[in-house]
Amino acid sequence: MAQPADTVVLGKRLLTMEPQSRSDWEGVAIRDGRIIRLLRRSEAAEVIGENTRVHDVGHRVLMPGFVDVHAHSEVMCRTNHTTVDCRAPECADIQDVQQKLSEAVGQAPKGSWVVAQGNLFYDRKLRERRLPTRAELDHVSREHPIAIRAGGHLSVLNSKALEVSGITRDYVPPAFSITGPPQVERDASGDLTGIVKEMDVLLPLPTLGPAELKQALKQGILDSFSNYGVTCIGEISETVAGMEAFSELAEEGGLPAAMRYYIWAPGTMKIEQAARWREHVNLGANPADVRVQGIKLFADGGFSAKSAAVTCPYLGTDSCGEIAFSKYYFRRAVELSQGEGLQLSVHANGDRAQQWLCGRLLELGGASSGPARMRIEHAGNLMPTTDTMEWWARAGIIPVPQAVFIYTFGEYFADYLGDFGRRGLFPFRSLIEQGWRLNGSSDVWVGSEREATSPWFSIWCCLARQAYSGNVLDVSEAIDLDQALRMHTIDSAAVLGEADVRGSLAPGKYADVIAPSGDPYELPLDAIRKLKADFVMARGRCVLDRTEATQVAGGQSNGRM
Repeated sequence: MAQPADTVVLGKRLLTMEPQSRSDWEGVAIRDGRIIRLLRRSEAAEVIGENTRVHDVGHRVLMPGFVDVHAHSEVMCRTNHTTVDCRAPECADIQDVQQKLSEAVGQAPKGSWVVAQGNLFYDRKLRERRLPTRAELDHVSREHPIAIRAGGHLSVLNSKALEVSGITRDYVPPAFSITGPPQVERDASGDLTGIVKEMDVLLPLPTLGPAELKQALKQGILDSFSNYGVTCIGEISETVAGMEAFSELAEEGGLPAAMRYYIWAPGTMKIEQAARWREHVNLGANPADVRVQGIKLFADGGFSAKSAAVTCPYLGTDSCGEIAFSKYYFRRAVELSQGEGLQLSVHANGDRAQQWLCGRLLELGGASSGPARMRIEHAGNLMPTTDTMEWWARAGIIPVPQAVFIYTFGEYFADYLGDFGRRGLFPFRSLIEQGWRLNGSSDVWVGSEREATSPWFSIWCCLARQAYSGNVLDVSEAIDLDQALRMHTIDSAAVLGEADVRGSLAPGKYADVIAPSGDPYELPLDAIRKLKADFVMARGRCVLDRTEATQVAGGQSNGRM
């Protein structure tokens, strides 16, 4: 017998995500964290030695781990660990929100912040179809600063929070924050309403200490990513401390998923520092576990704050949103990222922002090739005209859409943009038929839906195209299950330049292997949404196991083999 496998994983059948795949494959043999062969159960004895560990997941199918190419997992872990969850539909109305906040105030130290999380497009999801007012938050407390972060682009503050943030009636916000142009809303008499937009990074919100942060990250990744089978995350960095904490977890063997950082400039550090990140961040982990992949910029804001840069004015205004930086800054970002072999990732919600970026990139010769090819985040979510897609093609960028937003806010574009916001909603079938290789991601941040980090939820969104209200959006743009699974595995791995090492089950690839709780090909559509992972292996290391199988050396596997 040739050198035996370290590990063998056996199941009902393999969903390899490879173009050529045998229907009778039932297992994976692994050595040194990589797949060495695919096999049938009858062949397992050929690779099992005295010290081989066997995981037999029985009737469950096996497939590659999911790749989430765009997540703010540090933000999510911090938020879930420290904020009051006031998201709809559990909080159905403003009275429910006040009750949740009152309970939190009763347990908080005197005068301390009480920070809550509300959904993205909170004003569309509460029964009153509006945001809580400053006065309603003051009714909860005038002694505690209270902030409801509704999606990361918009927050509602009570009077005490405005006071400690230095936001007075005469306050003039800076021209730009990191995510878009800051706005402080006032009523007709000039009084502060408590609503602030694109200002979360400017508020003195509480933070976590190193030990608490590390624990929050570890538990958050397990609960919100590993739980659903995610084994690799394209992470938009938040803090240097968070980056280093993830690295420390990996060094200790406690990081359940590989992290591919996109350093947020200037949110985490200035762009020159991001390009020379080794001088500013200490990452001691194996680069296969944790590495810096690129740099992340924000070219515009969010639709909920009416700051996404579009080619149509927002209803009731003459504003089309704004581009968040100059062409000279963008040119510098392109030069620095290409010079260091880093992939540039640019947030651009609006079609005007996407076209502007492509135009500036064309002036510089277009996107580079390989793993450093430029990404435009949110391209493919709202595409009212095909002109935008043609700009993508000419510039050579990778579009990075989010299927989860079909549910989160797909039906609300028209509330902000009228008929313009009803056209080109997540046109995934059309894009795939025209040759685009799409990918899946959560973009989980403050205010995301509770299911956002589940690729199964995202896959369901691709298939069902159901909005938050239950309405179905442009069913003709639904894709099939094969396409949706590829979007979240091999096609997402390609965005990171890693299709050669992950995203499918094949010899030579990392042993990222999962067993979902049900076979998606045998389930009704709505049951796919509820799937979880019963077994997760990341680079050959078991990080989650809900099966009845025991792990036994010497080739035993509960008699299932």
